[in-house]
Amino acid sequence: MNTSGSAAVQDMDHVAMLMDRVESSEDAIAKAVSSTMLSPRFYTTDFKAMDALDVSPVRGEWDAMMKEYEGDNNHDHFQRDARFAEEVRTLMPQLSPEMRQEFLDFLISSLTSEFSGCILYNEIRKNVTNPDIKQLMTYMARDESRHAGFLNQSLKDFNLGIDLGSLKRTKSYTYFKPKYIFYATYLSEKIGYARYITIFRQLERHPDKRFHPIFRWFERWCNDEFRHGESFALIMRAQPKLLSGVNKLWIRFFILAVYATMYVRDHSRPMLHEAMGLKSTEYDYTVFRITSEICRQVFPVEVDIDHPVFRACLERLLSLSLAHAKAKARGGVWGKLQGAGYAVQAALTFARLFMVPVKSNVLPEQIRFQPVW
Repeated sequence: MNTSGSAAVQDMDHVAMLMDRVESSEDAIAKAVSSTMLSPRFYTTDFKAMDALDVSPVRGEWDAMMKEYEGDNNHDHFQRDARFAEEVRTLMPQLSPEMRQEFLDFLISSLTSEFSGCILYNEIRKNVTNPDIKQLMTYMARDESRHAGFLNQSLKDFNLGIDLGSLKRTKSYTYFKPKYIFYATYLSEKIGYARYITIFRQLERHPDKRFHPIFRWFERWCNDEFRHGESFALIMRAQPKLLSGVNKLWIRFFILAVYATMYVRDHSRPMLHEAMGLKSTEYDYTVFRITSEICRQVFPVEVDIDHPVFRACLERLLSLSLAHAKAKARGGVWGKLQGAGYAVQAALTFARLFMVPVKSNVLPEQIRFQPVW
């Protein structure tokens, strides 16, 4: 079991503590519907404010991006072939029960995240008349729908397919102001790119460690995520006030929240990374580094991921998450009191994390980046 970078050796049962077991379609939908600190959420926002967005300050780069969306270079990508089916047939029986659970958690979490984007973008599309925003949201909803459907096909290989219509109706929604949507979704799309390309490059170097065929699709797939992030970068750069003043504090908050959530979630899947020849901590910091480099296109501040306090706080948040999960499993009055105590400690740890000095960044004149990692 991988524990590289951890201050303490994690318990072997920590995966079971952080992940409910999935044995049936009902378990899969229950996991997707659940709302926890680590699970992907569904969002809604202020559609009138979205309708009022003006992208004219970035018109040249915007129109070029719209042509890319229209070209739809991935229209034929998300198709399973005979080789895919054969790899599933031969590789899946080789997974241990524990590894199976970690992979299912990965698929369900990824599907929920992709479908969350699909729903949000589609709802914005239906509720705005602004032609620029309506066109963008149509394209992004199209992409995310493909991603979610492709992931769901892999769940169906385990007889665990999720009814996406039911998920849309039953999962709770969180209201975010448009600027919070921009910060959080931009980060989600860019960190999604960084995660997928890091896995793809690793398995490109070590094809013997590719335990499921879905990973062969990751390179072109994550370029969709990269372009989605570019879209939000252009929107934010066209509204400069979103990147100045008190909003710098909000940017810092969302960067830290996304990084911390990823760190805790990924360390609940140590066997998944180990099977690919990755170590969870090293993998996460590679993803953080790529994401931080990309975010220089739009964010005026950058988190210092090498600061010792940053690293110590992530380890502390991981330990507290494990302790909280054990207290919850213990139940009873004492378990609830312990859980509340761990939650308070986690909030204080995040506050300490927020106080880590950030680096200032001068935004480049040309906004768009290329997915060269």
